[in-house]
Amino acid sequence: LHEGCKVGEVESQHGKEVDDLIQQLATAVSAADPEVRWDQMLLCDRLAAYARSVAHFPTAVKEFEWRNGVFYDITKRAEAAGRPDPCPAHTAGLKAVGVIPS
Repeated sequence: LHEGCKVGEVESQHGKEVDDLIQQLATAVSAADPEVRWDQMLLCDRLAAYARSVAHFPTAVKEFEWRNGVFYDITKRAEAAGRPDPCPAHTAGLKAVGVIPS
């Protein structure tokens, strides 16, 4: 999405976009499993702190099945049931980097 960025650059330069994505994904997970509840702002703050701790890491989509795949499965289940994608920004990002077909 932001080609060549390190994790720390994403956190510092694209924070609003990241927070929006985290909130979208958290909402989708809670809708799929109502027992899962979050304080979304705390979640964003903690993930930002983690990103700062690994700021030098390159960004990548890896270990798809147990990282991004969980959210993409929620998308596929919603679409199969005739509902809109609850994670449209995530799905668009996966398509943009070529992980799933466009």
